[in-house]
Amino acid sequence: MSEPPQEHRDIREQLGVYALGHGTAAERAAVRAHLDGCAACRAELAELSPLAPRLAGLDPDRLDETPAPPPGLREAVLARIAAEERARPARRPSRRRTALVAAAAAAGIAAAGFGVGWLTRPVPTPVPLEVVAVEVTEAGIEASAALVPHTWGVEVKLSGEGFTAGEVYRVAVTEQDGGVVPAGSFLGVGPVELHCNLNSSVLREDASGFSVIDADGAVVLRSRF
Repeated sequence: MSEPPQEHRDIREQLGVYALGHGTAAERAAVRAHLDGCAACRAELAELSPLAPRLAGLDPDRLDETPAPPPGLREAVLARIAAEERARPARRPSRRRTALVAAAAAAGIAAAGFGVGWLTRPVPTPVPLEVVAVEVTEAGIEASAALVPHTWGVEVKLSGEGFTAGEVYRVAVTEQDGGVVPAGSFLGVGPVELHCNLNSSVLREDASGFSVIDADGAVVLRSRF
């Protein structure tokens, strides 16, 4: 039996959150169950998944920055004023034109100040990457991986191709004591190269590896570090 239209719409609205690896365990399970029987949502999720790494790589500190004025703005404004002056009979400058010239000069000064501020802005410390070996157990898949140690856990940066299009793959981080902690999931896109940022709450010193599991529960690749 197909799902009621409202339930279908509710699940569809969660696809973006699912693609980013967020949502509660119950919400993600509901989305996975829906994807098993809905080709339209699988196709839409396949289109959203390549955007997830780009969104994860955004710098929140830069979202509120004032954009720089277009290059040559001050010169363009002054050139336009000069052209109008040449086209008009000589007369005493009006207050309006005087104010416009002052505004153009102020815009140029502000743009220069912004440029200096941007050049002196502190450069963030590069994110430490630890490249790890990957063992592929599924024919047709090629992959590489690196780790980023955070104060809240370890981030797995996985790149690869050959993951079955439309199939949901789960990622789990293995702890030193043998425990397994979920680190999110991603949707295969076939021969297209994909890049995933997968997060877990396991600290780097407590992590010993990670695995990627397909929809049938089989491990398609693993890493030990």
